[in-house]
Amino acid sequence: MATAASANSLLLTSPPSSSSITHNHAFTPSRISFPNLRSHFDFKQTKNLTTTRCSLENAAAAAKDPKEDNTPIELKFPAYPTVMDINQIREILPHRFPFLLVDRVIEYNPGVSAVAIKNVTINDNFFPGHFPERPIMPGVLMVEAMAQVGGLVMLQPEVGGSRDNFFFAGIDRVRFRKPVIAGDTLVMRMTLVKLQKRFGIAKMEGKAYVGGDVVCEGEFLMAMGSE
Repeated sequence: MATAASANSLLLTSPPSSSSITHNHAFTPSRISFPNLRSHFDFKQTKNLTTTRCSLENAAAAAKDPKEDNTPIELKFPAYPTVMDINQIREILPHRFPFLLVDRVIEYNPGVSAVAIKNVTINDNFFPGHFPERPIMPGVLMVEAMAQVGGLVMLQPEVGGSRDNFFFAGIDRVRFRKPVIAGDTLVMRMTLVKLQKRFGIAKMEGKAYVGGDVVCEGEFLMAMGSE
C-alpha cells in the first residue's frame, strides 16, 4: 500500500514527459492559451474594423459637405432657378387670379417637358373653406396646376400649339399620395407622351412633388385650340 501511495504521489508531482505532452491534450499549453489568444485577436480586429468604418464615414461626410457644421441653415439650400418668371407665364397661359396656379418655371424643353413650382401659402383663396381647421390643398387644384404646366409645354407656336385655350379631354390613373399643406412648395413635372397635331390632342404624364416625395401623379389628355 505504501509503495502504491508513493507511486501515486510521484505521478502527481512529477512533470509530464515529452511523450505525454505530445499525446495528452490536457497538458498541451497551446490548447490552454489558444482560446484566449483568439479572443484577443478577434477583439483587436473588430476594434480596428469599427475604427476604420467610422473614419471612412466621417471622411465621406466631410467630403460631401466640408462646411456642413458651419454653414447657416439659410445658406444651405440654393433657390430654384428661374427659366420663366410669372410675367412670362402670364404671356402664355390664359389663366388669371384666382386660378393661375403656376408661379415659376424652373426647367423647360419646348414641346417635350416642363418643370414648374407652385408656392402654397395660407393666403391662397381656397384654404378658408378647405379646411378651416386643417388647410389642405384640394386634389382637383393640384391636377389643375399640373395641367397648366402641361399647357406651358404645348401652348407654343414653335411646337404647333395655340396660345388661346386648352381643355381637359381626359384624366386617367390619378393618385394622391400625400396631403399638400400651406407652406409647401409644389414641384410639378409634365412630360409629353404623344401628340396628334391633326386633332390637337396631347397626352401627357405628370408628377408633383413636395420635398422630393411624390404627392400626386397621373395621365392627362388635353385638347388645344381656340374653341
